[in-house]
Amino acid sequence: MTRAAKCDLASLPKAELHLHLEGTLEPELILELAERNKLPLPYSDAGELRSRYKFSQLQDFLNLYYENTAVLRHEEDFYDLTRAYLARASADAIRHAEVFLDPQVHAARGVPLEIALRGVSEALGSSVRDFGMTTGLIVNFLRDRPAEEALETLRQVLSLGVPVLGIGLDSAEAGNPPSKFSAVFALARASGLHCVAHAGEEGPPGYVWEALDILHVARIDHGVRSMEDDMLVDRLALEGTPLTVCPLSNVVLGVFPALAAHPIMKMLARGLRVTINSDDPAYFGGYVTDNYRQLVDTFGLDAKTVVQLAGNGITAAFVEEGRRSSLMQELTRWEADWAATSVG
Repeated sequence: MTRAAKCDLASLPKAELHLHLEGTLEPELILELAERNKLPLPYSDAGELRSRYKFSQLQDFLNLYYENTAVLRHEEDFYDLTRAYLARASADAIRHAEVFLDPQVHAARGVPLEIALRGVSEALGSSVRDFGMTTGLIVNFLRDRPAEEALETLRQVLSLGVPVLGIGLDSAEAGNPPSKFSAVFALARASGLHCVAHAGEEGPPGYVWEALDILHVARIDHGVRSMEDDMLVDRLALEGTPLTVCPLSNVVLGVFPALAAHPIMKMLARGLRVTINSDDPAYFGGYVTDNYRQLVDTFGLDAKTVVQLAGNGITAAFVEEGRRSSLMQELTRWEADWAATSVG
């Protein structure tokens, strides 16, 4: 057991930057919302639903993910979904969270855009008061849908006046390069929104180049396949571009056969600004602390590396400098407390 394994990872102050709200929809809440909305389900209980959580590729996961979102119908449903995540995240010592929402998924089911956004925004609006967490909403667009649809969705989002921190790009990556969405991201930047994008998960390193050079993103979500391109790795390290890595997700979706095969240690050794996140924790077997624990168990991370990873998340967050400084001070206190209790 390493020294880091003995420290209280659950109390480690963290920022979560890669979290799909729909991916926090636990089976118990799915059943509750289905009953409330009088919707039939193709399974009888939470255990039967969990038995389906076996995926050989990203599309297998997406099929079930989209099926389960059918229980989200009303503003109250999106509010309850978000509150459930915030409560879990607060217990996980997440001090700041930037959460993703896929409005196109819900619009395709006939749920008006404002219903989803207002339900989520109302819950996020009370995050500081009720959970001591700062939060922000990032609206993601589905890369396997037409770019024109994404552009129109963004225009609608902007017209609603709902607080939005930024935009992102997700869903099936293969065959859907970032360049397809250049006009969407240009409008977002012109509107003062932060920009991120999934790239280099199932897609090639070339998609990471496009996300940087065409979409001008500030962060790369996943980005693990960047390691296949030495020039790209050198650039990411030189520019300090944050990568929002999701280790357990990468294993469950078959990006890597096991956590021991994950390149995270090589990424850190090359100077990449890696952050740790949970992606879709209801489906991938763990929230952020679970990701840290399994990394510690698998790679024997020391406390210095654990603090580095947590600090990377805080540094990469879209927060005011005063908030960032406060979070870094809390992280420093955590490290000092750990060191004091581990003496001898």
